[in-house]
Amino acid sequence: MTQPSEPAVPLSPNEQRLPPLQLLLVAIQHVLLMYGGAVAVPLIVGQAAGLSREEIAFLINADLLVAGIATVVQSLGIGPLGIRMPVMMGASFAAVGSMVVMAGMPGVGMPGIFGATIAAGFFGLLIAPFVCKIVRFFPPLVTGTVITSIGLSLFPVAVNWAGGGSAATQFGALQYLAIAALVLVTILLVNRFLRGFWVNVSVLIGMALGYVLAGAFGMVDLSGIGAAPAMQVVTPNHFGAPEFQLAPILSMCLVVVIIFVESAGMFLALGKITGQEVDPQKLRRGLLCDAGASFLAGFMNTFTHSSFAQNIGLVQMTGVRSRYVTAVAGLFLIGLSLLPKAAFLVASIPPAVLGGAGIAMFGMVAATGIKILQEADIGDRRNQLLVAVSIGLGMAPVVRPEFFAHLPHWMEPITHSGIAMATLSAVTLNLLFNVLGGRERATLSGAALH
Repeated sequence: MTQPSEPAVPLSPNEQRLPPLQLLLVAIQHVLLMYGGAVAVPLIVGQAAGLSREEIAFLINADLLVAGIATVVQSLGIGPLGIRMPVMMGASFAAVGSMVVMAGMPGVGMPGIFGATIAAGFFGLLIAPFVCKIVRFFPPLVTGTVITSIGLSLFPVAVNWAGGGSAATQFGALQYLAIAALVLVTILLVNRFLRGFWVNVSVLIGMALGYVLAGAFGMVDLSGIGAAPAMQVVTPNHFGAPEFQLAPILSMCLVVVIIFVESAGMFLALGKITGQEVDPQKLRRGLLCDAGASFLAGFMNTFTHSSFAQNIGLVQMTGVRSRYVTAVAGLFLIGLSLLPKAAFLVASIPPAVLGGAGIAMFGMVAATGIKILQEADIGDRRNQLLVAVSIGLGMAPVVRPEFFAHLPHWMEPITHSGIAMATLSAVTLNLLFNVLGGRERATLSGAALH
């Protein structure tokens, strides 16, 4: 008589294997959402350095290649690298201010920027095993505050997109608002009346309809796509051999520290969303991948890399928590880096289309933070003060970017990042209120790791 077989242990959402069509469509959503941010950094730095349109296009393809490789490694894991969760990687905005300054410095230029990026990536590889230990200082009180701040700091991006983007000749014109509204309403209706597969691709459906309406309004610009080469391979050191200069290196090393602080908060947020415990070992793997991507980026003509917060909102929005989705999205990015025409087509998505989707997804990030705060003793007045001050400081550079303009330039990676400001404030105030003086509280014990 045969023994009854034991029931199969269900896979965690992080390990879920989706049907091929659903896998591809959700992966495309991730690519479409992060593409604007991925190309923005090389656009800004390339223009500041006075590069030609062809050279800037090469920078963009280089960024897509490294972002794709780093995304695959973060999602699947290779050796000691990769957090093995649904993470999308791309060029970090934390370094933009420093790199724009470097681009205008005599004798620095692109080789100096790439040399500083390589050195900063190597520095990150050295310190990642030590930085990962800070996870014990991110109890639900701190994590919830940081995640709420991430969502709130992204809202101005979504609103700017919905109004037509920074380049709009008439910001807030009715056609921009109509497109953003169509995308947002479509997402809401799909989530209200449909189920399963359709909910998972609701963002893609909304953006597709928005793209069609934008095309009808004549807002989709495909001029120049014919001149783009059919295929182009990114080659190392395209702008010459990297140059290593002390001041740019020190500035970029500071940027890497800020990236680590931001990434730690976002990895913990993603852990809450996907139901994965982000212990020091897992966090170390994620940070090592961040640093390794930046180290590679300097050789491949691009910049420091980090995880993208907006894609965390998409994970929460769709409910698809599989790391294989972002791995496929990473392969898409690698493919786009080889196909300039395809990359050009994705880049033609008007900002208003992204804005309608961003309002829903970035709001979901903030809602996740509020949910996590319910696990903390939020009735305590001091904890309320921690949340209030940290979110307030996090919003300062968002509401008025020039608020810290008179502070030293080396502080810009911190003072220009709302996420970094909120994270540093929340960690510091938690130490002051709940740890120092022997007053160990439940807020820390819940996250204490052995």
